[in-house]
Amino acid sequence: MTETNTNTPLFSSFELPESLQQGLRDAGFSNCTEIQALSLPIALQGKDVTGQAQTGTGKTAAFLIATYAHLLKNPPKEDRKANQCRALIVAPTRELAIQIHKDAVQLGAHTGITLGLAYGGVDYEKQRDQLASGVDILVGTPGRIIDYLKQGVFDLKEGQVVVLDEADRMFDLGFITDIRFLLRKLPPAPERLSMLFSATLSQRVLELAYEHMNDPESVKTESDQMTAEKVVQTLYHPSKEEKSSLLIGLMREMKPERSMVFVNTKVVADRLLGMLLGNGFKADVLSGDVRQNKRQRLLVEFEEGKIDILIGTDVAARGLHIPGVTHVFNYDLPQQEEDYVHRIGRTARAGAFGEAISFACEEYAFSLPAIQEYIGQSIETKPITNAMLPELEKPVRVKRDPPPNRDRDGKSGGRNSGGGRGRGNSSDGRRSGGRGSDSSKSRSQGDRPAKRETKPAEDQEIKNTENNTSPQGEAASGEVKKRPRRRGGRNRNNRNKASDSQSKEANGTDGQSPSNGEMREGQDGKPRRSRGGRNRNNNRGERRPRQEGGKSSSENSGLGSNTAKPAAKPESGGLFGKLKSAAKKIFGG
Repeated sequence: MTETNTNTPLFSSFELPESLQQGLRDAGFSNCTEIQALSLPIALQGKDVTGQAQTGTGKTAAFLIATYAHLLKNPPKEDRKANQCRALIVAPTRELAIQIHKDAVQLGAHTGITLGLAYGGVDYEKQRDQLASGVDILVGTPGRIIDYLKQGVFDLKEGQVVVLDEADRMFDLGFITDIRFLLRKLPPAPERLSMLFSATLSQRVLELAYEHMNDPESVKTESDQMTAEKVVQTLYHPSKEEKSSLLIGLMREMKPERSMVFVNTKVVADRLLGMLLGNGFKADVLSGDVRQNKRQRLLVEFEEGKIDILIGTDVAARGLHIPGVTHVFNYDLPQQEEDYVHRIGRTARAGAFGEAISFACEEYAFSLPAIQEYIGQSIETKPITNAMLPELEKPVRVKRDPPPNRDRDGKSGGRNSGGGRGRGNSSDGRRSGGRGSDSSKSRSQGDRPAKRETKPAEDQEIKNTENNTSPQGEAASGEVKKRPRRRGGRNRNNRNKASDSQSKEANGTDGQSPSNGEMREGQDGKPRRSRGGRNRNNNRGERRPRQEGGKSSSENSGLGSNTAKPAAKPESGGLFGKLKSAAKKIFGG
């Protein structure tokens, strides 16, 4: 992290504590950038400030220096508890929070001020224990911070500084309610230092600032250009079918050392990854459904040069300070003009040179006029020649990772699953169905619950249950009896011809069916109800008597013995039938 500008004041000209000056020297900071020169004089006086500047111009260092200086000059109260944070820095994405924490560790190495990091996806208990033991500065994403705050792991009653970074992105991701909640948990605005920074400050962000800040002063860099001055912007108009070929042709021609390719959907990212791998490039994907530990590993490999091309959605467009990115390709034009500024801001950082190449196909070309109006300039358009469209090799099939923090049954992974409050898992613990372009419109295959695999014994048990049979009953009868297939409706309880003939013999009737409410004997020896339904004609709502001992009426009447006896008439249902049956047993006849 190095920033120098000979036209701006020296950091040594400010009244900064020596421990902080030592950290600046270790980081290689000597002169301020423009946004630092504008915001530091205000913040060092303890006044609230809102700042707008191009991405990559040192906004992070500006609010970190002001935060450290304020905490060192204003020691905490003696009755402050260990788990009460003194400063809160909120970022919209995990990657941005990690980057801020990394810069804060470097700048504050000699200050003795402790740092904490809270973001979703990993290390839930580890982060919780760290905050419970006490930190001075807490950096994190809104979802995980509020999760710990509501559990009472820490509180913000002794907060002295609050910083909102990339505030406009907070609105885009639906975090505004969470931000208001956190600001209300802090001391009143006159009792704290509040800072708000972003590359783009909309009217709604300024309204939030004036509502929860103490008469903030707004600063803005003098440059009217929204994008970095040393980035060369180029535009091509390919068809959707030509985009992959054009991208690979340009990369073979330009030979970029380290480049980033931005797309609008994860599906396109995976397809493009297979195409690049199949044509000899070292690439990988950084998107919202990549597990957090893999994201961090990808960023490290990208910085170390193990990966030449990083394909990303807008998750990677904010807050990532990766040195040496020479080219940025907008494979898909962003649908929001602010995202264009943040995308191409990954190159030409800290005064370096870079190139930004955009493809305006028929699907996303409608975004171009708004982008050019927003950045205040027209993007140079170049023609496409046949030499720029090489024949491509067959793409490699890319195996998608399972969704983060889900088990095999597709259930959520509990508290560790997102750092949010039931919002699902995304890049930063935000709402999984947010308005960012990184959200999927449909569930992926990995989100569907896995089908239940039944064992053979369970299959047999289920089959026996459906047929109202058991293995023991089949063995005793010597034959497997199948229940007639149900067809639904009024024929649900129809029996086959063999069952009909048995019923006729048992009841001593000739083709006459028993009346409604009477019991029939099925093939398996169990009583069957007649077609009339359970209590269709039983006006009194009384239940029919069950056969005693599980035997059918034919067994009770002596059928099946050598002596032929007439079949007993079925008893009437209800209480009267029970009394009549009991009287016959007692008195006989």
